[in-house]
Amino acid sequence: MNTLYYGDNLKVLREHIKDASVDLIYLDPPFNSNRSYNVLFKDESGNSSDAQITAFDDAWHWGEMAERTYQDIIQNAPMNVAQMIGALRQFIGTNQMLAYLVMMAARLVELHRVLKPTGSLYLHCDPTASHYLKILLDMIFGAGNFGNEIIWKRKTGRGETNHKSNKFGTVTDILLFYTKTINNTFNSQFNFEADGYSEYVDKFYRFVDERGRKYRIADLSSPSPRPNLTYEYKGYKPPKNGWAISKEKMALWDEEGRLYFPKDPNGRIQRKRFLDELQGKPVQNLWDDIEMISSQSAERLGYPTQKPLALLERIIQASSNPGDVVLDPFSGCGTCIDAAQSLGRQWIGIDITHLAIAMHKSRLKDRFGFEPNKDYKVVGEPEDLAGARQLAHEDRYQFQWWALSLIQARPLGGDGGKTGKKGSDRGIDGAINFLEERGTVKRALVQVKSGHVKSGDIRDLKGTVEREGAQIGVFLTLEEASREMVTEAASAGFYHSDLWQKDYPKIQILSVEDLLNGAEVRIPPTPTGSEAFKKAEKAGKKGPKQAELGI
Repeated sequence: MNTLYYGDNLKVLREHIKDASVDLIYLDPPFNSNRSYNVLFKDESGNSSDAQITAFDDAWHWGEMAERTYQDIIQNAPMNVAQMIGALRQFIGTNQMLAYLVMMAARLVELHRVLKPTGSLYLHCDPTASHYLKILLDMIFGAGNFGNEIIWKRKTGRGETNHKSNKFGTVTDILLFYTKTINNTFNSQFNFEADGYSEYVDKFYRFVDERGRKYRIADLSSPSPRPNLTYEYKGYKPPKNGWAISKEKMALWDEEGRLYFPKDPNGRIQRKRFLDELQGKPVQNLWDDIEMISSQSAERLGYPTQKPLALLERIIQASSNPGDVVLDPFSGCGTCIDAAQSLGRQWIGIDITHLAIAMHKSRLKDRFGFEPNKDYKVVGEPEDLAGARQLAHEDRYQFQWWALSLIQARPLGGDGGKTGKKGSDRGIDGAINFLEERGTVKRALVQVKSGHVKSGDIRDLKGTVEREGAQIGVFLTLEEASREMVTEAASAGFYHSDLWQKDYPKIQILSVEDLLNGAEVRIPPTPTGSEAFKKAEKAGKKGPKQAELGI
């Protein structure tokens, strides 16, 4: 079941995910914030690199695709959803917000379809669109299946407001919690470290029994009339509405020392609640005990909008059980998948960029030692030369990121094709660091070509390697290299590693077909900390992050 899908999640949901097959859905779609997010890469010293690569846009525009999706909803979605989307079009017009809501509506209809009757959905959003999204969810899931609007306080807000600001600072995100039916799976969550918990214990757990166990007393009467549970016990009269438990259970609790008998015979029997059985302070809909990932956090991978593991663990533990299936249709850098695997759930992740899929693979390997198509499936990536050609035809930037992932190269520059510029990379698509004498780090520069190639390209790469002070150049091509290209590459000679006492071709040509057949770049080993993506902590060292909250 554990599967990564590359592609548009609407298409993946419709073609690959069966009805009523998923227990829990978490989605953190791009917010309607009209901004781009970049993945930052660290250099070997740990400092931020100038090299950035756009991961996704939080910008939506009304165009042909939005119009087509709108028409599909009107024609095929449930009647109430179609009517609501039609009303929203009249109300807010064909603008960025409607484009965003149409995109979300189509996917929420499919997500509702794939949920089991006991399933739940958590939608992570911000205040710019949460009110509209809640209306959509009410239409799709039913207002009666609304669970909570959860407020996550993600930062303290220091410096958010000043004398120049004309509004309060924003320090929270919103999680909209809906269920498929009222028979949803739910496991209450508790926190020993919540604010006020110690004061609560000191105030209420004031009694100690003969065995030294602290306890508080709690009412044992029924909130509504229960004639069948109206009985005397050991001479104590029942409350007006009767007891909350049967006489048999009363006797059992008496035997176990769980009953408090007042000295006044006209008093009321009460229940003892023992402190050592207390699970912690129940988690409510304000989550202010999970901090966002700081710049110094070992958990931080450098992916925009990365969420803390503790946040996803709480959601997964609350609304699923071990062995259940968890789906994240906007899986980003894979935090939901990481948490699901750690907690013994099955998982499905979907993302529309090969950059994200590459990060998933890296994270799963670092955390769990998992290998793709061995420990989990990857669907949608090219498996042969024909598939690679198709990807290059559809989107050359996605092809570039996928090709770089085949050799574990760090992407450099690029803006996803929005401007057509290469930016600060100066014609370099990627790099691989390797270790040399005295612990110094050297570089192999990578160029990716998806179209026609010629010997002049190799001469250009040789010049780039010299200009940048690199040691090795790798030419990664979709098309087969010509004899002249191979000769030109060979004329560059070798790079000699004093540390490893080995020669490596200074200019190397690798075709996509070679890589799919197991070929590798010939360079010295990569030093720890200089991999394409920041290494994730190995799973199991500290246990679930929620354990650090006392849960």
